[in-house]
Amino acid sequence: MKFRRILTLLSAMAVTGLWGWPAQAQNRGDEVLLEMQQAFRKNDAKRLSALLPQARGHVLEPLAAYWEMRTRLDTAPASEIRSFLNTYAGSYYEDRLRNDWLQQLGKRRDWATFTAEYPRFRMRDDREVRCYALATEVMNSKADVAEEALRLWYAQREADDGCTYVAEHLHSGRQIQALDLWRKARIAMDTNRPRAAQAAVDIEAPRLSEQVALIHADPAKYLDKRILAITRSRKELAVLALIRLANKDPDEAADLLARRWSIQLSQEERNWTWAVIGKQAAQKLQDNAASYFAKVQKDSDLNDDLLAWKVRAALRQGQWHQVLSATQTMSAEARKDPTWVYWRARALLSTTHNEAQRQEAQSLLRQIASVRGFYEQLALEDLGQTITVPERPVALTPQEKAAALIHPGLQRAFYAVAIGLRAEGNREWNYSTNLHTPGGMNDRELLAAADLACQRQVWDRCINTSERTKEVIDFDQRFPMPLRETVVRRAGEIRLDPAYVYGLIRQESRFVMDARSHVGASGLMQVMPATAKWTAKKIGLTNFTPDQITDREVNVAIGTGYLKLVLDDFEGSMPMATAAYNAGPSRPRQWRNGPVLDAAIWAENIPFQETRDYVKKVLSNTTNYAAILTRQPQSLKARLGKVGPRTSPIAEVNTDLP
Repeated sequence: MKFRRILTLLSAMAVTGLWGWPAQAQNRGDEVLLEMQQAFRKNDAKRLSALLPQARGHVLEPLAAYWEMRTRLDTAPASEIRSFLNTYAGSYYEDRLRNDWLQQLGKRRDWATFTAEYPRFRMRDDREVRCYALATEVMNSKADVAEEALRLWYAQREADDGCTYVAEHLHSGRQIQALDLWRKARIAMDTNRPRAAQAAVDIEAPRLSEQVALIHADPAKYLDKRILAITRSRKELAVLALIRLANKDPDEAADLLARRWSIQLSQEERNWTWAVIGKQAAQKLQDNAASYFAKVQKDSDLNDDLLAWKVRAALRQGQWHQVLSATQTMSAEARKDPTWVYWRARALLSTTHNEAQRQEAQSLLRQIASVRGFYEQLALEDLGQTITVPERPVALTPQEKAAALIHPGLQRAFYAVAIGLRAEGNREWNYSTNLHTPGGMNDRELLAAADLACQRQVWDRCINTSERTKEVIDFDQRFPMPLRETVVRRAGEIRLDPAYVYGLIRQESRFVMDARSHVGASGLMQVMPATAKWTAKKIGLTNFTPDQITDREVNVAIGTGYLKLVLDDFEGSMPMATAAYNAGPSRPRQWRNGPVLDAAIWAENIPFQETRDYVKKVLSNTTNYAAILTRQPQSLKARLGKVGPRTSPIAEVNTDLP
């Protein structure tokens, strides 16, 4: 009976047009949606209101109505907003507009309406809205929300109203202390966010907050004009100046701290400042970074970010006892991260002299060992296992596939992608799979949704959705191989591992053929125009024009050609070549100077977070693709090797390489 109902729904979809979404992607309604998108980007409320009637009845009517209402949200009466929420109840755009409305209600301090609406908010993924909600909890029930409020506030990069408001409210009620506020200011100054730093200082020391801008502009000048810091606030301002100076010159900051300021600061202030200096030195790959961290007398005075950089600096110097102490001090949440689980296990094995510690290390490795990611794969190998293709999950049933097929949110997402509204489609897809219900879809539902995306060749949604399963892994979904004949043939012609090519494409574009980055890189392999032109000449691609870069065959030819040139320039080192593909070849040439390191340690010390994550993901992808392509056990460690200064006399550095 249930399956019969599903078949009935499928018939209804055929009638309404949802099933035929690609074929209908050129009708007048689609043109209206695209016009409305442009009007929304211009915040043209009048044009949106004029176009909305033409979008009525369209598959993406909820999106069109959202755009029109969003531009009027500041002035729309509550009754009209609630009418929208009722009309599109259960959809992503109901929840999206409620999120926007809750932000406005918080800014207006309309706590009665906020309190009434917040329980209906399903996504719960907006930090600012959550901070407003915490403020109402304190007002309504005197709840203890300080820990969560600080965590959210510290994670906010900019000076948003919601988390700053709840911090101010909690401070006035003595639920958070002065140190909590100064730590926010320190974090903001360290990440070059002076407005956020000033907002934090303004809560604790409003008469001094204007000095934050002076400190940010010229920290050395600020410190030079001040000899003594007697009050707590003056000491903390000196800490902010030292933090800002460390960002520019960690050695100068260290000298000033040691000569003048150390004796004036509290132990906690000294520990934090030395750690920031150590972090900045570590990001510059200075050999003295670990020595700066060694001046920290109490690791518990540091946050997880500073402890992470202490671990990286210690790894670079082979100081396993420091790795052990820093990972032990991290928060419970950070200690679950496979990165720090793995390095703690390695530290235990490198320092242990008893069976209990060895067993603890083995237990930690077993906790994360799998084919899911970089450190999980390393843990597998440390346990003596190889990386192989996992057994496929039980096949999806017709009912499971049909349930995904008739899901209205997924269908709207597909339609949006088909007519060129990829960002909007991705957001609705992510909401449908991750946020509509608490915890998101279960594993079987995720597999069915991913399968549907794979069948429609919407590869990024296929991969991202399949990656969210917790108990099962479907490699066919997670590691698809579009254009297999083209990629394998081209890689073979230039003696490049096709698994490496696939591992890189998966990370670069998720196989989105028309992908374009914010810096102008295009296509499957995300090639920059200037790089494409240079590479085309090098590989003998005649009559190349820039518009050809989005052609699949041309993009693969140029991308693989460039990757091979980079790999050869770095003497076959996949970690360095991968870093060069992401950050340009000049940076990894600098990053390789110093001690000879296991490539896993070298990769973990890459200064740029984007490139650090990129290298790890590409090499993890490559290892899994190799297992699929060869059907043989694979080793990530064999692909990593070691990284150090260039020693090969065979060929000089290719200085022309862009």
